[in-house]
Amino acid sequence: MNQSDYFEIEIKDGICTVWLENKLGGMNVVSPTLIDIMKDSFESYMNDPEIKGIIIISRLKDFMAGADIKSFEIEKKGEFRPIQALGHQILAKIENSDKPIVAAIHGTAYGLGVELPLACHAIIVTDDPSTKMALPEVKLGILPGGGGTQRLPRRVGIQAALDMMLTGKNIYAHQARKMGLADAVVNKNKLHYAAVKMVEQLASGKPRKERKQSFADKALEGNAAGRSILFNQARKVAKKQSKGNYPAVPAIIDCVETGYSEGIEAGYAKELELFEGLLLSKESKGLRNLFYIMTDNKKREKPSKPLNKLGMIGAGFMGSGITEVSVKNDIDVILKDIAYDGIAATQKAIWKGLQKKVKYKTLSKLDAERTIGRIQGQLSYEDFDEVDIVIEAVLEKMDLKKKIIEDIEKHCKDDVVIATNTSALSVTEMAEHAKRSEQVIGMHYFSPVPKMPLLEIVKTKYTSDEVIKQCYDFGVRQGKTVIVVNDCPGFYVNRILIPYLNECLLMVDEGVSIEVINTAMEDLGFPVGPFKLIDEVGIDVSAHVSETGIKHAGSRPDFPVNLSIMQMYKDGLTGKKGRRGFFTYDAKGKRKGVNKSIYKYFKGDGDVEMKKKEIQQRALCMMLNEALMCLDEGIIADETAGNTGAVFGIGFLPFTGGPFQYMRTQGYEKMARRFAKLEAKYGSRFKMAATPVPVMDTAMEE
Repeated sequence: MNQSDYFEIEIKDGICTVWLENKLGGMNVVSPTLIDIMKDSFESYMNDPEIKGIIIISRLKDFMAGADIKSFEIEKKGEFRPIQALGHQILAKIENSDKPIVAAIHGTAYGLGVELPLACHAIIVTDDPSTKMALPEVKLGILPGGGGTQRLPRRVGIQAALDMMLTGKNIYAHQARKMGLADAVVNKNKLHYAAVKMVEQLASGKPRKERKQSFADKALEGNAAGRSILFNQARKVAKKQSKGNYPAVPAIIDCVETGYSEGIEAGYAKELELFEGLLLSKESKGLRNLFYIMTDNKKREKPSKPLNKLGMIGAGFMGSGITEVSVKNDIDVILKDIAYDGIAATQKAIWKGLQKKVKYKTLSKLDAERTIGRIQGQLSYEDFDEVDIVIEAVLEKMDLKKKIIEDIEKHCKDDVVIATNTSALSVTEMAEHAKRSEQVIGMHYFSPVPKMPLLEIVKTKYTSDEVIKQCYDFGVRQGKTVIVVNDCPGFYVNRILIPYLNECLLMVDEGVSIEVINTAMEDLGFPVGPFKLIDEVGIDVSAHVSETGIKHAGSRPDFPVNLSIMQMYKDGLTGKKGRRGFFTYDAKGKRKGVNKSIYKYFKGDGDVEMKKKEIQQRALCMMLNEALMCLDEGIIADETAGNTGAVFGIGFLPFTGGPFQYMRTQGYEKMARRFAKLEAKYGSRFKMAATPVPVMDTAMEE
């Protein structure tokens, strides 16, 4: 491989411009091969007496997507460290060069796409909304391995650096300038020109402006005692939020602290020491597995005719959310409802979000107006003959949905895709009611739609392959991670959720405290516990979904069903939105504590003790077993779909990579022993379903 495969050199008036342009893989990424090429090339230009400065810029739409994640696939310690150490050496030479080196960033700059500029003498970014910087390594279970844990805190301050590294969040252009990450923000058409001027400025001996520290920051970060308080507090907050399930979080804090307590060279050494260990951890392997899933999600075969215009029926909470993710991704929407109030509320909510982006300069006013202009609100089916797909999100009543299918067939073109957003009703029954059953499909979005990443496409035995491709492509364009499942009660995500929730309700019946169960599952790694989840989704919605799923699960022998949620719903409890559910809430929606009166729906009153591990295993194993059944029955095509749906739909222990990845990491033999132990104590509902690999001995205890 040649240098020209990765970047091209242009020298003019003593300034060397390195134009990044990966001709092999589409995006600029750093691989071991590129590191070797950079080592020789950069040294020669830095040592050339005819060159007074260097600019690093991209010819592609993005600056740099970071490191080639596939190069992280190592088997043992010592395999990656030489590559990382060489990268450290190159970045140190850039940082210590006596010639100014300027990074000029347009588009995405992630990971090493930020660490490389941090080693440069100045950073210029464009004001384009697509320009964003992040150190997202924590989301892969690792830490910034190119000196980021040392250079970033010294550029933006310890607190801002920890926030950026521990969350992996995006930093946009004006925010980057304000915090000191970028030295200038310019129009994208003037990026190279501005970089040239910056090189000339630095070469003339005029330094860039340093970040201004507030008095509070100086007091806290400028001395050892203040930093000790800061790092201790960061550890407490991080531990509370991560529950100890993400080893990269304390490792990042350790690296930053080492750099200040023992010096920057010790900090670099700590980064090298900890990076490889994290890379080999089961948590990183699980999180990298999710990354591959998200990447592969966009590579599915494209349809012959993409869906470009949406007819949205229902401007309620779900319809509003589906409209929002559509128009924000350049899809025109005709939004139909039975009253203008819902349409107006949807437009107002979307416009409010757009205005917030305009305020923070992550979106231009013109683009905001274009986005809101994509919504055509109306009460009739006028112009529905122009839409390519209709999604209905009306009340969960089969008769109403069948009537809407009739209306769609009457007012739309013959090849229109008819999609239902039902979370529980039979898509097959709807398809059988339609004249063209092959055009009917389920598109199950999760609430709230703009925040929840998953789209569960539900196909029936009638659905055409082209319609599946069309809807998959449509979901990806909406920014969703998509899975395709076969129609069944609860589909896949709700089907595996219901036995888990039911087991938690059974434990309350046995007298275990609601708070204890909820905390146990959050400690295990779920983003929210089971009872918080029911309250958040709504007891009314949970009752409706559970009714279908519990009927299916309850048809099995020795499967005790708890019907408390249905009774709560009948009695008017709705959860968080009504300020009373399993917990009580204040007027602002803040959780106050367990609703003690809720125990009247159970046999127990919360005074029975049960070991945390037993609570966790009972609830978790019910979900895992249901996932195995879905795979065995063909509801999901493969383990990847099962992992994707569980993690992105209900937040299944993200650091494990999903239920099937979790079971493979644990070992199916070990899982079989765990199930056997629970079956012996609690009955045949814990009899382990068929596994993807043969299981031998289940007699031994863990």
